[in-house]
Amino acid sequence: MNPSRIVREEDLAHCTTGQFLELLKALTMILTLPQSAADEVEALVVATGQGEDWRLTHAIRTWEANPKLRHLLVANGNPAEKTYVEITLDHLRSLGLRRAEGVHVQAEPAPNTGLQAAWIADQVRARGITSLALTVSPYHLARVYLTVLRAFNRSGMRLPVIPLPVAVSPDLPVPETGATAYDLVPGEARRILAYLDEGWVATPAELQDYLRWLWSRHRALLVGPDRAR
Repeated sequence: MNPSRIVREEDLAHCTTGQFLELLKALTMILTLPQSAADEVEALVVATGQGEDWRLTHAIRTWEANPKLRHLLVANGNPAEKTYVEITLDHLRSLGLRRAEGVHVQAEPAPNTGLQAAWIADQVRARGITSLALTVSPYHLARVYLTVLRAFNRSGMRLPVIPLPVAVSPDLPVPETGATAYDLVPGEARRILAYLDEGWVATPAELQDYLRWLWSRHRALLVGPDRAR
């Protein structure tokens, strides 16, 4: 199943109020996780795609500014996209990368978010990573977060995943389609609903259970050790 990235309002007419409420709750609760916690995690993860170099430049700036980060995981994109660029260290250096030690790039193409998430889960397990921040464009954040969470669940892993949305204007056209974030959000919503049926993203119940665990076990990471007492 591969729903279009750009959909019209009428294309969502079959969705129920309950489904939209679950989407709204999921996005809201993901965003309750403070971005400041990203300063304390072990790894930074970026999912590439849509010709959005700003995903990479945002991640690289964060990586270079925070020596506490031990790993930078860069998931590859879809070669079928007209804006696809092979991700290499040389390409990352052209975007500002200076600290190459600890940078790991997905060697094989990843035509969809599920393959990116599976690679991320494999890297986390292989490298013993215990916490990470996930950086991606805001309109894409909920779907990537839920897909990564589902991959971790399948692998029997549970670790703090902090959302770190890219700082980018929602009016900026995405290179692959020329659409803005406003245009793309409905398609993201449709994909999440479709992928729930396929088991490719975490369910609302799985997300709620995960966030309950995260807030109870890692409150100090989320709010700081002084406020966690």
